[in-house]
Amino acid sequence: MTLSISSAFDGGNIRVVGIDGTSADLEIVKDHQSDFYQWFYFRVSNAEGQDVELRILNCGGSAYPNGWDGYQARISYDREEWALADTSYADGVLTISVTPDANSLWVAYFAPYTMERHHDLIAEAAEHPDIAHRSLGQTLDGQELDYLKLAGGPLQVWLYARQHPGETMAEWWMEGALEKLLDDSDPVTRRLREKATFHIVPNMNPDGSRRGHLRTNAAGVNLNREWHDPSAERSPEVLYVREEMDKTGVDFAMDVHGDEAIAANFLAGFEGIPSWKKDQQALFDRFAEKLVVLSPDFQTEKGYEIAAPGKANLSMSTAQLAERYGAVSMTLEMPFKDNGDLPDPDYGWSTGRSRALAKSCLDALHAILPDLEARKK
Repeated sequence: MTLSISSAFDGGNIRVVGIDGTSADLEIVKDHQSDFYQWFYFRVSNAEGQDVELRILNCGGSAYPNGWDGYQARISYDREEWALADTSYADGVLTISVTPDANSLWVAYFAPYTMERHHDLIAEAAEHPDIAHRSLGQTLDGQELDYLKLAGGPLQVWLYARQHPGETMAEWWMEGALEKLLDDSDPVTRRLREKATFHIVPNMNPDGSRRGHLRTNAAGVNLNREWHDPSAERSPEVLYVREEMDKTGVDFAMDVHGDEAIAANFLAGFEGIPSWKKDQQALFDRFAEKLVVLSPDFQTEKGYEIAAPGKANLSMSTAQLAERYGAVSMTLEMPFKDNGDLPDPDYGWSTGRSRALAKSCLDALHAILPDLEARKK
């Protein structure tokens, strides 16, 4: 049988340059109308029991070439369990070596979270009697932007993910968050819902997700650079969400992402906004301190450079929400590689760890509830 490689499915991305026996030369396709690329997801067929070499040739020119050092691709036979593959990187070429146990093998940059799985997530959540679901509007490709509201106390909490569609760990995180928030037997959940109303957008970028993009929507726009001035033509997703935020206000917000290069989980904040306040920063810091205690997968030593006073990028959601609403807002970054301080040699950073970290984040939110309430008064 002849080796076959395809990506013509939900979230797929790869271009076949050539196949020679059980070796294949491949390229990642750029996001539409953009130079961003790094996400890949494809199927290898007809290779059971054969030593296969997959060479992705254009990794050196990708969005984050530093992300390839120490990185391992994910492989799966059932698209539920995603294990690490033998992966090496040299001279701009990523090489994945595998001997498939079956004639269908899926290979991805990280465990995919397809739009079909997203629809299942929304359908299941919407059945809960305490969830109000609606579409905030349609994307440029005509998909719905799903919004879930869990009404409760006066604190307004916003959780949103996948502004960058290739950062699929963010929606796995959302699965964990929803699982905890809809668990009526969890005492932390009961207290959170007593004190706060939750506004949840599990996927901010449905078009990029379905198209197999790394970072942009259907128009080739990076949504996390649109929060200062979103438009229906370029960034309707941000426009819809910000309009809803204007109606509800925002006391606490978490924007969930993935980072290509840093092998750790970390937070990025709003330190450089013009209206920065000491009590606002203190709550951000306290949340991080609580999360370190609650989860061995979280740390505060590694992360992004902190913006100087007055130099925050207000086109990014975390800075914009802190400035616009006075929110305690933050960006959570999870690794494509692994948590280098607590590595898993079989799975690396995984879907299960993403879900578990979400639950720890909600526990940390519970720990700072009294301070959030006092600040709101």
